[in-house]
Amino acid sequence: GLMHACGHDGHTAIGLTVARMLHARQGEMSGTVKLVFQPAEEGLGGAQRMVAEGVLENPQPDYCLALHLWNEKPVGWLGVTPGPSMAASETFRVKLTGKGGHGAAPHLTVDPLFAAAQIVSALQSIVARNVSPMETAVVSVTSLHSGTTFNVIPQTAEFQGTIRSFDPQIRSMIIERFQQIVNQMALALNCSAEVEMESVTPAVINDLALSKRVQQIAQQLYPQAEIDTNERTMGSEDMAFMMQEIPGCYFFVGSANPEKGLDAKHHHPRFDFDESALTSGAALMTAAVLDLLA
Repeated sequence: GLMHACGHDGHTAIGLTVARMLHARQGEMSGTVKLVFQPAEEGLGGAQRMVAEGVLENPQPDYCLALHLWNEKPVGWLGVTPGPSMAASETFRVKLTGKGGHGAAPHLTVDPLFAAAQIVSALQSIVARNVSPMETAVVSVTSLHSGTTFNVIPQTAEFQGTIRSFDPQIRSMIIERFQQIVNQMALALNCSAEVEMESVTPAVINDLALSKRVQQIAQQLYPQAEIDTNERTMGSEDMAFMMQEIPGCYFFVGSANPEKGLDAKHHHPRFDFDESALTSGAALMTAAVLDLLA
C-alpha cells in the first residue's frame, strides 16, 4: 500500500475540534468562518482546484489561517514566520535521445547517458553560480534511468527532479537557466532534448501583520512555548494558492517527542506524532480566529 505519512489525520482532527470550539463560542464572533478540508494535498493541486471552484467566494474571507504538525521540532515549539515560509516548487522531466549501439563501438553511437551525466552535473552550477549566496534555492535531480544491459549504449536517457525557491525572480531565472543548460548541452553532445516543466505551487508568503498577530496570540496562550519566527522550509504547500488571493498565515506546531519514540520525520515509514500537539494546534487556531473576529 501507500502511505503519505505527513500528519493529515491530525490536521483533520484539529479542524473538527476547531469547528466544535468555535460553534460553542459563536456568540463571541462578529463574522463568518469557513473551515476548509482540502482534498488531494498528497498529490498536490487540491487547493488550486478549490480556489477555481469558488471556495474563496460568497463570502470572500478577509484572512486565511493554516497549520501543519511539524515533526522537525518537539511539542512545545511553534513556528510563525513572517514573509516567505515554504518554497515554490517545480517538477521537471527530461528525455535525451541519441543513437544506440554496441558498447564496444561508442564512436558509432551518440551516447545519451554520457550527455545526461554531463547535464546533471552542470545543473548544479545554477544554485552554485547563478543564485546569490544571500538567497536560497534548490535544484535536485532525483531519478536517472537509461539502458537495460551491460554492453549496449542506449538510445535514450531520462531524468527528473524538482526545483525549489522563494523569490519569484529567482524562480524565473532558474527555470530559464535550466532550459538553456539542458538544450544547449544536449545540442553540443549531438543529442535531442525534450523538457517537461510543471509549476506545482507558488511560495507560501505569510502576511507580515497577520503573522505578528498570530505570534502575539501564541505568546499569550502559551507563555512557556518556544515561538520561532524564522522557521522556513524548502518543502512546498499548495495552500499558497489561497494565500495569493487573501492575506494568510501558515504556521507550524511542533509534534515530535523523542522520549516516546515519536521522532521520525515526515514521509518516513515510522512517522507518528505526539497527540498533545493536536490540543495546542486546535487551541491556537481557535484563539486566532476568535481574535480576528472579536
